[in-house]
Amino acid sequence: MESKFVLPKIGELSASVSVDSICRYEKVPTSIHPTELEGAKYAASLVVKAINEHKGESNFVLGLSTGRSPVGLYKELVKMYKNGEVSFKNVEVYSLDEFYPMSPTSQQSRNYRIHEEFLNFVDIAPENVHFPDTTVPADAINAYCENLERKISGKIDLMIMGVGELGQVGFNEPGTYAKSTTRRVQLSYNSRKTQTAFFSNPNDVPKMAVTMGLNTIMKAKSVVLIIWGEDKAKVAYNLVEGIETENIPVTCLQEHNNIQVVIDENAAQELTRVKMPWLIAPPVEWSPKLIRKAVLWLCETVDKPILKLTNQDYVKNSLTDLLERVGTYDEINIRVFNDIQHTISGWPGGKPNTDDSTRPVPSNPYPKRVIIFSPHPDDDVISMGGTFNRLVQQGHDVHVAYETSGNVAVYDDVVLQNIDTAREMGFGDIYNEIKEVIDSKKPGMPEPRRLLDIKGAIRRAEARAACRTLGLDDRTNAHFLNLPFYETGGIKKGELTEKDIDIVVELMQRIKPHQIYAAGDLTDPHGTHRVCVEAVLRAFERLKDEEWTKECHIWLYRGAWQEWDLAVADMAVPLSPAEMIRKRHAIFRHLSQKDIVPFPGEDSREFWERAEERMQNTAHLFDKIGLPEYQAIELFVKLC
Repeated sequence: MESKFVLPKIGELSASVSVDSICRYEKVPTSIHPTELEGAKYAASLVVKAINEHKGESNFVLGLSTGRSPVGLYKELVKMYKNGEVSFKNVEVYSLDEFYPMSPTSQQSRNYRIHEEFLNFVDIAPENVHFPDTTVPADAINAYCENLERKISGKIDLMIMGVGELGQVGFNEPGTYAKSTTRRVQLSYNSRKTQTAFFSNPNDVPKMAVTMGLNTIMKAKSVVLIIWGEDKAKVAYNLVEGIETENIPVTCLQEHNNIQVVIDENAAQELTRVKMPWLIAPPVEWSPKLIRKAVLWLCETVDKPILKLTNQDYVKNSLTDLLERVGTYDEINIRVFNDIQHTISGWPGGKPNTDDSTRPVPSNPYPKRVIIFSPHPDDDVISMGGTFNRLVQQGHDVHVAYETSGNVAVYDDVVLQNIDTAREMGFGDIYNEIKEVIDSKKPGMPEPRRLLDIKGAIRRAEARAACRTLGLDDRTNAHFLNLPFYETGGIKKGELTEKDIDIVVELMQRIKPHQIYAAGDLTDPHGTHRVCVEAVLRAFERLKDEEWTKECHIWLYRGAWQEWDLAVADMAVPLSPAEMIRKRHAIFRHLSQKDIVPFPGEDSREFWERAEERMQNTAHLFDKIGLPEYQAIELFVKLC
């Protein structure tokens, strides 16, 4: 399904700004598209144009990569082929990389995935499809790679690539020598962690791979590099505006003489023309939130609170256009100070019998019916546990909807411990039976349904316990939707379908909420948050003509990985020390998720530690800009 969700847009450069102004910062040609789908369509058009314009008797040589990034592009290429816009009869393809060792028929292999996503649906000749043979014995693999390098170096007409979060291209890890060629490499922790999306067990991810080198890629005649999503925003900035460094391998492509970077707005948010358009060239389209963003940036730049900013601060830091078009510095200071102050509310459901003209949520109706959509059985308390608690304590009719079972995130030994506990309490002895099911599991295959059902039950019990901690009736107001897209039995999930949306629609129609809270966090390692927010938005869109939707508003919270930028926040809910502890206790009820670090190294903190530090940092930011200091703050963005 086409994505409906994009991050809030708060302002942009005027359409009259010249390309030369942008090139002051950007080192490679970059096109930004509103959504991944539109970006994929554009990238596919570049590929088709290059194939159709190819001259000569030799085949057009296309380099391909795998991962999440090119999936949409491949779908568009298949559509264009079926529409008669392109033929692949005279196209030869080479894969950028492959796991080592790996059977080409394995569902986790690059070979299998590119066929399933693309090659099986077009008219390419089998003899023109080339993947690294990673069944070659270890004592012969180096010679094999040298021969493959001679075969492909300088022969690729167009290379299609994505990029890893640390700037990897192919399996060229940070620190890779710019003159590297096709070779066997050892995979880093981060690369193996990323690949868990395609393996049912982290331990099954191969430790090595065969990859084209950076020099091999640089010799391609042209490159189309695609980047989607806010989790890639930093690496997009490094490629487009940063310095060339071996620590970020993709930056070597700044030296390529025929490269196009295609990104969506989520991935573009760190680029200067998006993040700080006032630095590019006037005029800027000054929306209220862009004004807020500019002033907050200025506070950080000169290390002053809002009300201490001076005219000189604005002038010296390229904000003269803001002064000329919006007002004097002191008028802007007060405007932004009041704007942010009015986002602060201890009444997320609205304070009854109160003037609500400057509050983020209206006082009526009271009490409100509320649905908190939680992608996994713990996101509700991790991300907005304090607000959840406030809504319940302030008398609103709160419902929490757990969109997925979260069953694959329960370790086998946790299952055995729970089964053993039931046995010790005299509720039946099935320990040996379940142990046999666990022992029968095969690497790379979906987990047995019996085992998944038990894991799902464990997570439901934990979620109910967390609800009780916050004072919610877990039998009437906790809903377990078990959306079908998630129930594949493995880490890799299915596509969102109408069946998923029907389930969400039914719950919305039954409760008819005044408020909906949903996860707006797109940096979920396995993409479940992304799919779940799509399900909510599509369900709401389907119901938009019903009367209750006219006074229903959708609020977006963030997950454990990041927080909203204060520039876009519409509501800030402050928490007391006692509320922080209650939130922590609710998170602790999710015992199966404690201490789970499948790939330790990058961030060993548990979810509650990340959440608390994030909320405390937000509270500190309010203090720095001159507003009251709280123990912690949860931020929300109003989508509609």
